[in-house]
Amino acid sequence: MVTTKLSLSAIALGSNLGDSRAILEAALRKLDQTLGVTVKFCSSWYKTAPVGPPQADYINGCALLEVQLSPQKMLETLLGIEQEFGRVRQEHWGPRTLDLDLLLFDDLILQTPELQIPHPRMRQRAFVLVPLVEIAPDWVEPVSGQSIFQLVQKLDCSGVELLSDTSLVGFTK
Repeated sequence: MVTTKLSLSAIALGSNLGDSRAILEAALRKLDQTLGVTVKFCSSWYKTAPVGPPQADYINGCALLEVQLSPQKMLETLLGIEQEFGRVRQEHWGPRTLDLDLLLFDDLILQTPELQIPHPRMRQRAFVLVPLVEIAPDWVEPVSGQSIFQLVQKLDCSGVELLSDTSLVGFTK
């Protein structure tokens, strides 16, 4: 359901199966074509070491979206797009064709069985904060009260490598 209220949302994108970069860019285009969602900014793409069981490196990035959806509907939209791109949940933190995480939604703090905003582990993950600081350094994470720039300063970011030629046609950085 599309609402009249316009909200700003931040998402993380990741993939380590298939043509990850093509999958991530196609997922952004799909999001931008979704009623009630406009992709405003996209970070560069980064190669990152996996968290969890042994597996291939990931390509990760973040995007800022203007949305006219509720947080719950936004989550449903992200999960639906993951499924369209062949996401199968077999192993906790296992490899995946597409991972879309809802990180922030305005300054909302929400905790339900299905959805936590801000994302509960984003403050500990360099593969999320490094691309996010590129497009939203001043966004204040509402639980900690700190900006994304302040949060990323506390992390070891050595496992996050900027990929060359990461421009994404159609979305501004």
